[in-house]
Amino acid sequence: MKIIINSVETQTEALTLASLSKELNLPETGVAVAVNSKMIPRTDWSDFQLTENCDILIIKAASGG
Repeated sequence: MKIIINSVETQTEALTLASLSKELNLPETGVAVAVNSKMIPRTDWSDFQLTENCDILIIKAASGG
């Protein structure tokens, strides 16, 4: 299916946010995800169904000073 990740059109086989996270090799911590401008708690990722053309924003925490 076609989705948009951080403003880039992407093809995926993932059906849930959790499977997309695995597909993208996202870290276990320090990541926030919003779908269609709504933040999705990590506890809901396995139940959150992706849909065609959904707009996903992935934010990774950065450390440093």
